Amino acid sequence: QVQLVESGGGLVQAGGSLRLSCAASGSIFAINVMAWYRQAPGKQRELVAYISSFDDTNYADSVKGRFTISRDNAKNTVYLQMNSLKPEDTAVYYCRLQQRSEYDYWGQGTQVTVSS
Repeated sequence: QVQLVESGGGLVQAGGSLRLSCAASGSIFAINVMAWYRQAPGKQRELVAYISSFDDTNYADSVKGRFTISRDNAKNTVYLQMNSLKPEDTAVYYCRLQQRSEYDYWGQGTQVTVSS
C-alpha cells in the first residue's frame, strides 16, 4: 500500500509564492509518475502538472511559466513551486502517484487560497 501526505498549502496574496510537498511512503516502484491536480469549488478536478521518474514534465497551460514541478526520488517526494499566484489558482491541491497500470493513489489534499 502507498500513502501520500501533502503539505505546504495556505493563504497567500496575489503575486506571492507557495511550495507544496507530497511525500510518498510504502511500496514505491522505481518507475512511476507523480502529479499535482487541483479542484476549485464547483469545478472538476484538473491536472496541474506531472513528472515521471525520468523527469519528463508537463504543465497545464494556465500554470506554464509560473509553476515548477520537481521530485526527489531518494525521498519519494514531489514538489510544486508556485510563483506569481493568482486568485484563480485557489483550490484544493491533490498529489497523485501512478505506477504500472493498476496502482493509482491520491493524497488527502491541501488548500491553497490566493487573495486579491
